Amino acid sequence: MVMLRSIQGYTKRSPEPLKSSLSQFLNRNGLNASYLISAETHFGPLVKEFGDILERQNSTQIIGINGCQGSGKSTLADYLCTRITSEFNVTAVPLSLDDFYLTKAQRQKLSQDIHPLLATRGVPGTHDVDLAIDTINRLKTSKNTHITRFDKSTDDRVAKADSSSIQGPVGLIVIEGWCFGAESVHQQELLEPSNDLERQYDTDGVWRQYVNSALAGDYQTLFNMADRLVMLAAPSFDRVFQWRLEQEQKLIEALTLHKNKRLTSNTMNEEEIEHFIGYFQRITEHCLLTIPERADHLYRLNNDRSVSKTKADQ
Repeated sequence: MVMLRSIQGYTKRSPEPLKSSLSQFLNRNGLNASYLISAETHFGPLVKEFGDILERQNSTQIIGINGCQGSGKSTLADYLCTRITSEFNVTAVPLSLDDFYLTKAQRQKLSQDIHPLLATRGVPGTHDVDLAIDTINRLKTSKNTHITRFDKSTDDRVAKADSSSIQGPVGLIVIEGWCFGAESVHQQELLEPSNDLERQYDTDGVWRQYVNSALAGDYQTLFNMADRLVMLAAPSFDRVFQWRLEQEQKLIEALTLHKNKRLTSNTMNEEEIEHFIGYFQRITEHCLLTIPERADHLYRLNNDRSVSKTKADQ
């Protein structure tokens, strides 16, 4: 089990550890050095903001990131944690809402008890929100905290022995998720199906009602734990398919590299991805309409995920 260090105050560090850390960041994410130029321009202010607040109050800060599938949320979370760990000598922890999915067995039970579509991970109601809240609360204390991870290639959680543990309190928690910060809608808005998936498999609206009710509950408690909300806003939902396809291709490449044919067979083809993203359409489109005005930091993206403009530009 991996152990990471905690924060006991902070000091500004020399440039050399940062240079090495950013080089490792680029390698981890398969990026070239040009990413760092753009990231410094657009995301550097987030790092500075963290430092300014840390000088006034030496306590754990929480940043929430919203963005549709494939928008670059995990890359941004990694970048922020890498910069802040290196520059301020504090522990910064990236968390993903995806890692708190209910286990496959738990979702199977939901699918039997409530609706078959709940067997598929993704939407509100398929996460262990209490676990996410407890993890964040523990990271803010001096307790040793297990970090739950989810393996999408097996569609289940990683064994506890193969995941990590962090000794708190930590300086920064970055939690990202495609529906992070989303709000529920009025029941009237759920009457009409939004796509073929809802039209064919949720004819009575039970699934979307359950998802909406879940979102109105403990998810809001989790989302409100964030001190600041960041949004990576896609041009439209239409772009999600291409970005999600690229994600799946990277997963297949990684599994092929490790010669894991069994897990590679669990990945999705284009037709399956198109069906899969139907689960996310309703909430994603609602996020694109409502979160920009609420986000503390808004980054509108081009088709290639580059930043076209920020909230300050509008």
